[in-house]
Amino acid sequence: MSDSAEFLRKIPSIDQLLKDANFDRLSEQYSRPLVVQELRAVLAGLRKEISCNSRGLDFLKQQMDCLLDTVELQLGKRLQPSLVQVINATGVLLHTNIGRAPVSCEMGNQGIEVSSSYTNLEYDLTRGERGYRDQHIEPRLKRMLGCEASLVCNNNAAAIHLILNTFARDRTVLVSRGELVEIGGSFRIPNIMEASGSLLKEVGTTNKTRISDFESNIDDQTGLILSVHPSNYRITGFTEAPSLSQLSLLAQKHGIPLLHDLGSGLLFPSSHPALLQEPSVEESLRAGVDLVCFSGDKLLGGPQAGIVVGREELVVQLRRNPIMRAVRVDKTTYSLLDSTFLEFESERARQSVPIQKMLYATKQEIEERALSICERLTLESLSTVLIDGYSLVGGGAAPEQGIPSCLIALESSSQSANQLEVNLRGSNPSVLTRIENGRVLIDLRTVLPEQEDSLSKALNALA
Repeated sequence: MSDSAEFLRKIPSIDQLLKDANFDRLSEQYSRPLVVQELRAVLAGLRKEISCNSRGLDFLKQQMDCLLDTVELQLGKRLQPSLVQVINATGVLLHTNIGRAPVSCEMGNQGIEVSSSYTNLEYDLTRGERGYRDQHIEPRLKRMLGCEASLVCNNNAAAIHLILNTFARDRTVLVSRGELVEIGGSFRIPNIMEASGSLLKEVGTTNKTRISDFESNIDDQTGLILSVHPSNYRITGFTEAPSLSQLSLLAQKHGIPLLHDLGSGLLFPSSHPALLQEPSVEESLRAGVDLVCFSGDKLLGGPQAGIVVGREELVVQLRRNPIMRAVRVDKTTYSLLDSTFLEFESERARQSVPIQKMLYATKQEIEERALSICERLTLESLSTVLIDGYSLVGGGAAPEQGIPSCLIALESSSQSANQLEVNLRGSNPSVLTRIENGRVLIDLRTVLPEQEDSLSKALNALA
């Protein structure tokens, strides 16, 4: 018999271990089935380590001595929530990987209140009969944007899919070659069109497309004209593209719906330097576009959603599509959206919607917050310097426009920039940063004010 086999025989059975009073305590705290599952997993790993790596008796004794602590630690990790808050110190406002736009605590509390009770989600309280979900945001959007109707899906890709399937299933959709974009996560406009059952028909060239290119491709099989806002890139130089007004007149002439995929969710024209070239929903509707779709969790600053506004007769057809039931959103999303639109209608958004506050914060305001953070640090081994830099909008919006900011540059005499980044990411809550020129950079523009104490503690814990 090999030494490994002899050592394996010394591992107690699960039944034996469960007779220990300490494991009884764990069973009362976590339940016996969970304790048994984790015990099996830990012991299986121990057996594999002994068999594969010829671990000796000392190793086995060491592992058995800390078995209770190991199982308890694994149970604690297993029963922790997976989705947790992080501190975004990257300076990217709409960071897709960490959830894009955060909503305010007040909006979040309203969402919790609604989700934890029955609501009038599909009930008309005035008439005492069944209503429809979009009644909770449609009146507000009509007043703000002058649209005839609106509809909400679970994201903007779903909104595009729904529209294409409704008006262009087994029919062609005209799109400029310069607008066949990839929208993130390897999802491309042509892929969405194919999945919707519509047929892509490219018009013009990558850098130049004229209104005549659209008109010459219209025939009896044309179901829709699609204009896509190239939010995450720019084509410059020798370029040409028809205006939305031109496309609208062409669509009206031939009785074909015109869809503008705006994506970024800017409701109104903005005076912000980074957003001067960003088209707005209001401008698209004024240009005569039949349907405009955009994201709820980008520049709007609300929850994830795909919002469609436009002509009532077209929106009614979208609601009747069976796919609508598969892509609709729940009461919490409607609550958060309504709260967000309320802030815009009351003209408080710049002071109350987190993304709007981040956008319009001045460089001086960011510098004052950065100085306050640096004053709280007590580490002699950590060097902090304030430097000029830029924040980025992110989320595919304003790809070439940086927002002037003041950054905290961190250097340590005992840790590399990569080590500092890993340690900050491993703190509780995690602090996400960026590295440039061998230094860890922290941008307070994207750090929520209520997270500053946690950030200071994470930085002081780097020692």
